[in-house]
Amino acid sequence: MVFLTPKTRVAILLHEGIHGVHGKTGLAFLRYSDTSIVAVIDYQAKGQSLVEVTKIPHPIPIVGNVAEALSYKPEVLLIGIAPSGGALPTEWWQDIEDAIASGLSLVNGLHTPIAPKFPELQPKQWIWDIRQQPEGLGIGEGKARFLACKRVLTVGTDMAVGKMSTSLELHRLALKRGINSQFLATGQGGIAISGKGIPLDAIKVDFAAGAVEKIALELGQNCELLIVEGQGSLLHPGSTAILPLIRGSQPTSLILVHRAGQKHIKDLPSVLIPPLPEVVQLYETVASAGGTFGEVKVQGISLNTFHLDGELAQKAIAEVSAITGLPCTDPVRFGAEPLLSKCL
Repeated sequence: MVFLTPKTRVAILLHEGIHGVHGKTGLAFLRYSDTSIVAVIDYQAKGQSLVEVTKIPHPIPIVGNVAEALSYKPEVLLIGIAPSGGALPTEWWQDIEDAIASGLSLVNGLHTPIAPKFPELQPKQWIWDIRQQPEGLGIGEGKARFLACKRVLTVGTDMAVGKMSTSLELHRLALKRGINSQFLATGQGGIAISGKGIPLDAIKVDFAAGAVEKIALELGQNCELLIVEGQGSLLHPGSTAILPLIRGSQPTSLILVHRAGQKHIKDLPSVLIPPLPEVVQLYETVASAGGTFGEVKVQGISLNTFHLDGELAQKAIAEVSAITGLPCTDPVRFGAEPLLSKCL
């Protein structure tokens, strides 16, 4: 169900997310949502310039709490942070309670459902708990490989390196070029932005590939190109999401996403990232399964260069392209054209 439209006035709850590490959902919504975002709530960054601190070209005010955001007349509060452990700190619950009491609807991407806590809402007020397992799921059967559309899956060397952003940039460029493209969202951020998808990390592992397959079949029947948002990484010891995505979507192409200069899994210095050509071979071997699912190739590298200046970013892109022999770009900064063209 699509709750948000381009006319919907949204405030984003992003405490400690602009300068911290838990704001990926809210920052992606800021960059890619078509809604009318009227305020960002982050007590750490209150009064600062959103454009300067995030490089996202939207001059939206940053305020300290929901009470201050109400002066910008939002209709919906979107929880754009994902704190460690998946639960909001107690002190931030006041913002949720203030929002509900003020008549705002709520978009919640946390693992914990919020709707049961507020059984009595005002007319036309709603709470969208995104991370809910869909009904009627079965196991995967590899049926997506018989779809006529091309299927591009983003895969990564680590979690949170830019798979969703890469997928959305590819999708937007395809639409701009007149290609009938669909974006298959698999996480709370992508679902909030597109209005549809599956919350893969809320689905029991036995049904994960089947859930991906089910929505891939639904979306893939009526498009030329299906862009599938990747999750996790085969290299991360705590990641289980990427294999169901590979098996469920049966990709025809892969785009490998990597953060420039990253040598090991974030926060796990003992887990090293192999040279990129070896990572490319790993993903191609797993996706193809020894030929069982055809020949699936990594068609390009999406390099996250957010932390580099322009000259160093271009140098890193050239080095990765030379090492892998594949097209490479930072699609957010420099466009996704080289990646999309190779996939097509």
